[in-house]
Amino acid sequence: MSKLRILYFAGSAENDFYSNLSRLYAENSLNAIANNPNYEILIAYITPDGKWRFPSSLSIEDITNSQPLPFSDATAWMRSKNIDVVLPQMFCIRGMTHYRAILDILGIPYIGNTPELMAITAHKAKTKAIIAAAGIKVPHGEVLRHGDVPTIQPPVVVKPANVDNSMGIALVKDIAEYETALKTAFEYAEEVIVEEYIELGREVRCGVLVKDGELIGLPLEEYLVDSENKPIRIYADKLKQNDDGNLDCAAKDGIKAWMVDSQDPITDKVQAVAKKCHTALGCRHYSLFDFRIDPNGEPYFLEAGLYCSFAPKSVISTMAKAGGIDLDELLEIAINETLGKKTLISV
Repeated sequence: MSKLRILYFAGSAENDFYSNLSRLYAENSLNAIANNPNYEILIAYITPDGKWRFPSSLSIEDITNSQPLPFSDATAWMRSKNIDVVLPQMFCIRGMTHYRAILDILGIPYIGNTPELMAITAHKAKTKAIIAAAGIKVPHGEVLRHGDVPTIQPPVVVKPANVDNSMGIALVKDIAEYETALKTAFEYAEEVIVEEYIELGREVRCGVLVKDGELIGLPLEEYLVDSENKPIRIYADKLKQNDDGNLDCAAKDGIKAWMVDSQDPITDKVQAVAKKCHTALGCRHYSLFDFRIDPNGEPYFLEAGLYCSFAPKSVISTMAKAGGIDLDELLEIAINETLGKKTLISV
């Protein structure tokens, strides 16, 4: 049986932050499946200068020493390699849209959602509008542009409309705090969302996995929040910079985040809503959603994160493991769903 040829598509043409974030998750994923005898792994890496590279590994040294190629030569290289499936590992806007669209044009199948949907869900307000139209609870909010005056009375959450990892987010408890919060948020985006603060409650994430066309709700991950000391999650709760300068996951220590007991009454309720979100957006292969649970136990949709790196620390991987699906099986399910197969690849 011939090996399945997987192309890891990583890096970023936007900046060093997204390039390093992509390399962090992609390298963790690659290391986790490197010894799987069923796979042959190739790597495409986009550097912040926009050049295409095809390194032998995701080490900084190998990336730096690999030959940069122009677009025409890079696409010719990919066409020549008979790639079976691509695992996208890019988290910047262009990576989630532009580069996935290139794969569509080349006719190379890839795991994950389409560039059109990634473009929609990259904008939090657009995503909320679709979710709300499906009858799912969302916090009341408004979109502001430079010069607009907010009309919602505090407490509110202020955040950039199209930036992930809680960059630029702030909780405004008093009207006097609006100016600083808006100024900070506008440093990250041209549009800013102001939405009502949903009292705690709890904050959870729910993943949905597609297997043989059916939606499977994964175990919930809960995050450390409390109304007094940590009413919202911020950037430092998600990512940290190690002493060597590389990025790492901050919410994987069992303290800032943990898996919810499957018998917890909130599980079935959130999974049902997550499946509705998946369907409303037209997701494929997998999806991931954040919810705020109010004191009455009602989930409010916050945002969608439609990516999975298939690394051990990736949220969907962690959820799947808690549900009895190890990383190898999770990747097999996603590959089979992408390629339209009904049976798992034998391991």
